[in-house]
Amino acid sequence: MVKKHLVEGRLQNLLISLNLNSFSDYYKYIIQDKTGEAVTTLLSKITTNHTYFLREIDHFNFFRDKVLPYLASTVTIKDLRIWSAGCSSGEEPYTLAMIIADFFGQSKWLWDSRVLATDISRKALDTAVAGVYTTEQVTTLPDSWRRNYLEKISNNEYRIVDKIRSEVIFRSFNLNNPTFPFKRKFHVIFCRNVMIYFDHNTKRELINKFYEYTEPGGYLFIGHAESINREETKYQYVMPAVYRKG
Repeated sequence: MVKKHLVEGRLQNLLISLNLNSFSDYYKYIIQDKTGEAVTTLLSKITTNHTYFLREIDHFNFFRDKVLPYLASTVTIKDLRIWSAGCSSGEEPYTLAMIIADFFGQSKWLWDSRVLATDISRKALDTAVAGVYTTEQVTTLPDSWRRNYLEKISNNEYRIVDKIRSEVIFRSFNLNNPTFPFKRKFHVIFCRNVMIYFDHNTKRELINKFYEYTEPGGYLFIGHAESINREETKYQYVMPAVYRKG
């Protein structure tokens, strides 16, 4: 579960605004709301969607320099399955799609390399699907990417071009679901800076589910502020915050 003190801190002002005296009253309020808006507000309050392009850039460099060459030489069906779990407002999966486009170049059409991007926050997913970012938000991107993969739509806004947006599939998904619905395993899973809000048991269970849905030889990327107990997982340590299924 999400850590209790974080939840309480983020919901306290909401309870005050609703004139509710306790979390028990808030629970009743959510149950009685038939519109679904109360649940949506709750999810927005307890999830953190702070992210930016090229966050923890060494991960993206490793993905470009090590992971993609390995997959390109070993995947025979030309079907790459990459999951950005906890994708927030879309910067991470769009970055992966740009790296893939650069890597394959003119041969990109031969590959199905669309990125699955999931998040629990409807607000974050709406932003991600729109693919619109401010000038300040895209300043960290290389000049070539800004030229090739962005279109200016106003004095201070850029939109991800269609050929990159079409490479990312956004879906609402709760990582705490007891089972995952995926029919096939992933070659790469990015789940960065999400598990820091989970308690130990929840994190361990999630890591084990990730492992189950990772292809042999596939990779898991987590945040640098996160860690995996190597005695509780079959993943093999590769480098800080990068693990591999043997």
